[in-house]
Amino acid sequence: MTAAAKTAERPQPVLQAKNLVKHYGRVVALDHANLELYPGEVLGVIGDNGAGKSTLIKCFSGAVIPDSGEIYIDGELVHLHTPGDSQAAGIETVYQTLAVCPALDISTNLYLGRERKKPGILGSVFRMLDLGGMRESARKEMSDLGLLTIQDMGQAVETLSGGQRQGVAVARAAAFGQRVIIMDEPTAALGVKESQKVLQLIRDVRDRGIPVILISHNMPHVFEVADRIHIHRLGRRVAVVTPESHTMSEAVAIMTGAIESMMTDDEMAQPKPSKKALEAVGHLAAIARGGPQPSA
Repeated sequence: MTAAAKTAERPQPVLQAKNLVKHYGRVVALDHANLELYPGEVLGVIGDNGAGKSTLIKCFSGAVIPDSGEIYIDGELVHLHTPGDSQAAGIETVYQTLAVCPALDISTNLYLGRERKKPGILGSVFRMLDLGGMRESARKEMSDLGLLTIQDMGQAVETLSGGQRQGVAVARAAAFGQRVIIMDEPTAALGVKESQKVLQLIRDVRDRGIPVILISHNMPHVFEVADRIHIHRLGRRVAVVTPESHTMSEAVAIMTGAIESMMTDDEMAQPKPSKKALEAVGHLAAIARGGPQPSA
């Protein structure tokens, strides 16, 4: 099969980065980094500290402008110079710090910066907010994500548990993220029970048809919910694996450089890495473990 035929068969990525480069002085944060996010999937992004994960994600959220490279949304070249550009393109980000206002209630946090005004002259002239409508919509969004334990949309966010606060941030992203939701360390500093609730939220968002990028240092969580795992090292993608094809130990070995991935850019761009590519990485993993090697 020709390369053109393979490209024709491959579904179009919802979000794609091509050859992103970003320097901070002499420090190379991104070195021709690539990424593809396909419809209806959770893409885990893992990498050691300083690998460039956060810089890559900030390029998508509009917080960082790459020195060179291209970003495509649904096959269309876009320029994301500000977080507003990213939000207008349908990309929402849930940061590790949550970015919620503890003193404000749940519905106000959901519509923060996007407040609805009352219809008619009350909204257009007197600029009165539609608090009742926002609370009703907030209740529906929370209910759709299974957050039924929160009954009162008027209660302050500071009265909620860590998992419930994360739920508010996820619900806000799901309400306005029409194309992509990016989650940066969503289970950090959460307990076991709350972490499981957040992982279920990620599955619920995916089941609604919204693809998710999950950045996390927690390997068990990544392997639990991710469909594909993008491994980032030294500012670029070095491999794309699946939870079925590799163990956590093998993924960590690739991430740290103990195993050198032999996958090509075209193989890593596939919605499902090819059997041949996975076997090559698996063979190297077996060598690193000192296991049996296939005969020539």
